[in-house]
Amino acid sequence: MILVTGASGQLASRIITHLRTAGADVVEGSRSPATGGRAMDFDAPATIDMRGVDTLVLVSAGYAEDDVVVRRHSAVLDAARRDGVGHVVYTSLVGAGDHLGFALAHRATEELLHRSGLGRTVMRNGLYAELVGALLTWDGGLLESPFAQGRVAAPTRDDLAKATARVAVDPAGHDAVTYELTGPAFTVAEVAHRLEAPVRELPLGKYREGLLAASGLLPFQAPMLASIASTIRHGFLADHGPDLAGLLGRAPDSGVESAVEAALAARPGALMRS
Repeated sequence: MILVTGASGQLASRIITHLRTAGADVVEGSRSPATGGRAMDFDAPATIDMRGVDTLVLVSAGYAEDDVVVRRHSAVLDAARRDGVGHVVYTSLVGAGDHLGFALAHRATEELLHRSGLGRTVMRNGLYAELVGALLTWDGGLLESPFAQGRVAAPTRDDLAKATARVAVDPAGHDAVTYELTGPAFTVAEVAHRLEAPVRELPLGKYREGLLAASGLLPFQAPMLASIASTIRHGFLADHGPDLAGLLGRAPDSGVESAVEAALAARPGALMRS
């Protein structure tokens, strides 16, 4: 049995779809599971039940402060060890992303996994192409970007999900391996060209000011997002390696179209026009 955490999330739901397409025995794990799923509240470790699970796909429980994320992941790994899980596939962050504001929790989790004694595979995911597009903003018909001319090797969520599913189906063949999963690099200029929109570059200071003024952001999110902008802008996420292609058995899809779709969805009035 394969258990996938965070089943309602965009990455996990795609992983589950690809596992089921491959005929795998897969169970959804989430705080509020659908019928047949399994309750997984990482903030209540006593409720975590992994009995009968052969392979755990641990989709990072991010979107919180580092101590909270690491505590959650530690609780899951403790439960996996207690309940006899054979292998953990962890969705981490690409190695080139160590300058990002949310890298620490991933690296700490990798170390916990290494020390756990469990079979393990680390999927170091590049920034999603969809995320890159969603972080662009609009001023009328003008596209605003804090990324300057920086290239980003951003894969699509679906390619990452397919790769993760292939590893989870046959984890023994990937034991103690860390994969660096990136897609073909692109720039905001390529996204803007597809959108037929001019681009205005936002200095990092102005971008941060906008984040701090935005309503609805949690305290850790503004510096996290600013770190994404700075890291892309200065070329730290531009390298595209061979691991994703090796797992997929083909070249990864270009992330440009996914970024375009995300940018369009974020445009004011997009839902009204659709």
